Amino acid sequence: MPTGTHRYRGRFAPSPSGPLHFGSLLAAFGSWLLARHAGGEWLVRIEDLDPPREVPGAARAQLRTLHAFGLVPDGEVLYQSTRAEAYRDALQSLLAAGHAFACHCSRADLAAAEGIHRACVARRRRPDPAVRLRVPDGTLVGFEDRIVGRIEERLDTGVGDFVLRRADGPWAYQLAVVVDDAHQRITEVVRGADLLGSTARQVFLQQRLGLPTPGYAHLPLVLGADGSKLSKSCAALPLDDADPAPALRSAWVALGQDPGVLKGISAPAKLLAAARARFDPARLASAPRSFAASHNTRDMRRA
Repeated sequence: MPTGTHRYRGRFAPSPSGPLHFGSLLAAFGSWLLARHAGGEWLVRIEDLDPPREVPGAARAQLRTLHAFGLVPDGEVLYQSTRAEAYRDALQSLLAAGHAFACHCSRADLAAAEGIHRACVARRRRPDPAVRLRVPDGTLVGFEDRIVGRIEERLDTGVGDFVLRRADGPWAYQLAVVVDDAHQRITEVVRGADLLGSTARQVFLQQRLGLPTPGYAHLPLVLGADGSKLSKSCAALPLDDADPAPALRSAWVALGQDPGVLKGISAPAKLLAAARARFDPARLASAPRSFAASHNTRDMRRA
């Protein structure tokens, strides 16, 4: 947790592209446990930035599942689809400072550079170009991850000038998440290890916008039986709202915690109370960096 006088505030931020699955639960449960252990607040944000990828009713279903599992946010749910003005203001400040620029390059234009933008090489101008953040040569960004440890990345060679607003209109995830974490006064971002690669970009963008940098903790990545990320795997079955205990117990184990603590507890409220009382953040570092999920209904009940 970052030092200072600010009270701990964590968050869970799903995209409404489908129902919550076991990988979603691990991020939600892990972030909830760390917030509760610190005596802080836990918020929920719906990252509905990309309408073509959204599934109608998914956000409502996700919130319903969280409530069924006893993971209730400490405040109103924030929807990114309502935040365009804030993103526009942040983008304008970056453009005015010379930190961002309009870019007409397409993916095909950047193919020879493996998608890394270091200079505009567009073969034609677009009516509504993308906007990118300028990443100077030699930009090295480092941060301490609560679980993984020290991470450093050369952004200019590893990522290049990255997109803040896409050419087809939507706001880029990197800009929206940075603006909203500051808006919600998030002190620690707890999420899956699949987003570890985005963190250096977000830290650099926070610096450019003059925003505080929260602490970071990246939880184990949940994999399907075929070794792929769970959201892209056939193992990504919806969580069972009618029987949360098996999935919660499996998530507890995936977070490196003592499995005996929750053994035999079925009621979600009692299970969460026991988890809150016995959660040991130090054990997160010894959790496996990836966790193979079984189907979260029948198979988890066997555990």
